[in-house]
Amino acid sequence: MKKRQFPFIHEKVFRNFSERNMPLSVVYDRIQSFMRTDPCAAFKLIIGTDAQVHAGHTKFITSIVIFRPGRGAWFCYRQVIIPREIRSIREKLTLETTFSQEIATYFDDAKRAMLEDIILPHVYQGAGLQLFIDIDAGTDEKRNQTSAFVADMVGRIEAMGLSARVKPDAIVASSVSNRFTKIPYRGHAAAVST
Repeated sequence: MKKRQFPFIHEKVFRNFSERNMPLSVVYDRIQSFMRTDPCAAFKLIIGTDAQVHAGHTKFITSIVIFRPGRGAWFCYRQVIIPREIRSIREKLTLETTFSQEIATYFDDAKRAMLEDIILPHVYQGAGLQLFIDIDAGTDEKRNQTSAFVADMVGRIEAMGLSARVKPDAIVASSVSNRFTKIPYRGHAAAVST
């Protein structure tokens, strides 16, 4: 019997439906461009990761979304492939949070200030910018096995000085990223005998 061997992949570039191979610097430029098209809007910059266990690997997708409520959004995502099936809910949730934090560190005080400069002249017309990290976990103990770990994950995000959202508000993790985790990794994996 042959078992597929999967590589460890930790992408540093992002993609969406129209672009590929975008480093974070290009993603940041796209976010600025999107905000400049409507600087009077109340924007939400949201980062979220979801994971799905597939045969022989676990696929993580981290999405970045710049959202104008009621008036559109721009997004991109990247993947991380761990070459084993991660069954522990705690480990999976911890890695999801870690991958989101990894991307959030790019948006340091200086980068956030540059984004705020776009909307600053329009704050009295309702312009704003909020940054969130979505955690794919919920607080309802009856509906979410992840509830036992929510406080730890939220604490990690808040220790960075950022705001965390959990289900049902964590739509970037639970809906956007989730969409791209469903298809197993089909890259160049070698088949080996077991």
